[in-house]
Amino acid sequence: MDRFVQSAETMRMNHFEIIEDFALRLNCRVLYKNEQHGILKIDNQPDGIHNLILGIAPPILIMEQFLFSFREGNLDMFKKLLQKNRDTIHGAFVINEEGDRVLFRYTMQLQNLDFNEFESALNSLGLLLSEFSQQIIDFSKL
Repeated sequence: MDRFVQSAETMRMNHFEIIEDFALRLNCRVLYKNEQHGILKIDNQPDGIHNLILGIAPPILIMEQFLFSFREGNLDMFKKLLQKNRDTIHGAFVINEEGDRVLFRYTMQLQNLDFNEFESALNSLGLLLSEFSQQIIDFSKL
């Protein structure tokens, strides 16, 4: 059992270093990091990415970007977000467990993750934010 815990911890550290390196190669700014818990928070201002949380939880990498808070009773907003999910190449709009915030979330397998796939995921988020920015701003006012 202890060997498994050590192995999982070592695996998380190796993946953590790789993901941090990928982010730095893409000129992202590391705002926060906690290797023990496998959490990185990054910014990439030119792409509109602010406080993107990267959770390294072998066997997956979880990317979450807070977009906006909302109040109940916004059926039209949810319909538009779900329709936009269909056009989104990587990731999707989701709501948090409390049901009061919209996030962008994307998960990837760490085992075969390479730089190009990581870059594509960030580019997809940046493109989504730029294309859908006015609607996101409008939704945040509801």
